[in-house]
Amino acid sequence: SQWIAAAARLTFDRHRPDLTLVYLPHLDYDLQRFGPDSPAAAKAVREIDTVAGALIDHVRGAGAEVVVCSEYGIEAVDRPVYLNRVLREAGWLRVRETAVGELLDPFVSRAFAVADHQVAHLYVRDPADMEGARRLLGRVAGVEQLLDGAGQRAVGLDHPRSGELVAVAAPGAWFTYDYWLDDARAPDFARTVDIHRKPGYDPRELFLDPTLRHPQLRIARRLLQKRLGMRYLMDVIPLDGTLVRGSHGRLPSTPAAGPVLLGSNRTGECEAMEMAAVRDLLLRQLDAG
Repeated sequence: SQWIAAAARLTFDRHRPDLTLVYLPHLDYDLQRFGPDSPAAAKAVREIDTVAGALIDHVRGAGAEVVVCSEYGIEAVDRPVYLNRVLREAGWLRVRETAVGELLDPFVSRAFAVADHQVAHLYVRDPADMEGARRLLGRVAGVEQLLDGAGQRAVGLDHPRSGELVAVAAPGAWFTYDYWLDDARAPDFARTVDIHRKPGYDPRELFLDPTLRHPQLRIARRLLQKRLGMRYLMDVIPLDGTLVRGSHGRLPSTPAAGPVLLGSNRTGECEAMEMAAVRDLLLRQLDAG
């Protein structure tokens, strides 16, 4: 976040763009790792307040208007939910055995889940299986809602690429993408940072595996392999979902737990707005400037 803020300041000073979008990810990472109520979270807030405050003061001093927007609040979690494992145990999800472990085979699976924090898109190949999938996953502890097409329309999730069902986690729960039943058969990318091959978001990428006795030595060895031109995997990521302490995706229980929008002027002032309306607010501010 310090580097990003410094780069944003440099860009502003050199080029004076009409609009600069700056993402400071510090709170997102530490609150998922340690939870929103942890001492580490309070420390992270103080740190980002210093970084963001210095950037805001600098650009405001040069006459710029500032809008601060958070997409979501992080809530405390302690329960990973394994939808794909449930589907596999029921025979709905299929895998391919490969030299690098088991790989999800979506083309022959009757259903599979793409997990994203506290929401998961469930893709059901045959419409005749919809009710069975609903019954199967509706019994899973940690699933609070299963939204079909009508339910998705009611909350604004009816995108053409949305799943036939969308699962919403119960308080304190989050969805993993894991589909293997034995960690020894997990694909090689499961223990690495690999956002493209994993069928879903994996917050465990924020951790080093605590079962490794000397993770820094393993990292050094992998970097040496890379330097020597050898094939390597940076396999230092844990598979334990209980390490994760913060997540998001459910509708907030109170407004205080939800997204926040702050501005240096009162353009568009209101109690609440749709997230997609932030774009229009920024455009109005540009027009006013």
